[in-house]
Amino acid sequence: MTSIHPDNVTRPVEPIQRDSLPDANSKHAGDALEQLVDQSSSHHDLTHSIHASAHIPGLENLASKYHIGNYVLVRGTNEKFFESMPIYARLGMHLLFYGREQTEIVESKKVEGILRAQSVKEGKHFDSPESAKSIESFVKTYSLQLDELLQPDITKYKTFNEFFYRKLKDNARPVQNADPAGICCAADARLTVYQTVDLAKKFWIKGKNFSIPALLNVPVDSEQAQSLDGASLAIFRLAPADYHRFHSPIDGEVGEIVHIPGQYYTVNPQAVNEPGFDVFTANTRSVLYMKHTLTGLNVAFVAIGALLVGSIEWTNGGKKGNTVKKGEELGYFAYGGSTVVAVFSKGIIKFDDDLVKNSDTPIETLVKVSG
Repeated sequence: MTSIHPDNVTRPVEPIQRDSLPDANSKHAGDALEQLVDQSSSHHDLTHSIHASAHIPGLENLASKYHIGNYVLVRGTNEKFFESMPIYARLGMHLLFYGREQTEIVESKKVEGILRAQSVKEGKHFDSPESAKSIESFVKTYSLQLDELLQPDITKYKTFNEFFYRKLKDNARPVQNADPAGICCAADARLTVYQTVDLAKKFWIKGKNFSIPALLNVPVDSEQAQSLDGASLAIFRLAPADYHRFHSPIDGEVGEIVHIPGQYYTVNPQAVNEPGFDVFTANTRSVLYMKHTLTGLNVAFVAIGALLVGSIEWTNGGKKGNTVKKGEELGYFAYGGSTVVAVFSKGIIKFDDDLVKNSDTPIETLVKVSG
């Protein structure tokens, strides 16, 4: 993933579509994804592995004609920039189309198996000591700032994943809104917000089966679903370059955690915005239930895994009955882009006007933890 100033977007921006690669099939995409993952264990330079090019019929021609990715706005400046989609995410998109189009369940399951197997394989590699050799190229590829890290010396990290879920200095992300009624950002991320689920489905989440009960994997008449009827949503998408620890958006009490097994689809906006792809409700995810201190109302904090995401881990969020302050760490993701969906009971939150305006455009807003 690279960031490009709008003046340098010299080719048309084209979303990945069903017929983008008419001469390719699921085997081409699956083999290419496997090759990229395998190369990450033999090439310490990420530009030669998961961020390299892939050999699929028509892919190079497509890349020469179009920019593939998404525009994002920087909060506070309204500066607009373009983020190119990483090659592995593009392959994940093509595999989503191939899987959806299969009329036989066997073929669809094969695509899901490819995504799961490569995600697990990559997670194991990035947990190995050998993977630490890839940290330097990762820092260079994304021009990461090291001075804000609790441990800025990259040679001190024993594995790539240990660096990926790196910690920041205590004062790196101070809480901006001291008002007890205020809510803060849960992650360094690209954010969209919607006061209701209907608005989220109108502007952003195009999957036919999205609902709060489906997201939480609970019956419609369950206590959890009923308590969040009419809820508001904040969707934090974390890109690979981001700080990957997530934090509490509220002052609240930590409740139960429910792990929901699922798929490893890409959560890139093009997948979320594509009608028929229910990535949020299909992917593996972990739900933390919280109680908002000021109102006593419920919040569901949903950490969603994705393509090449190794795991979801809870730190302070894993201590049931514990009280957390907004901005306090709840957990982290291992390697890969991923998403947090914060579900607020009706009456807890009214989103800021700039975030609402951008989300209705729709375009994501780049935000920082505790902002």
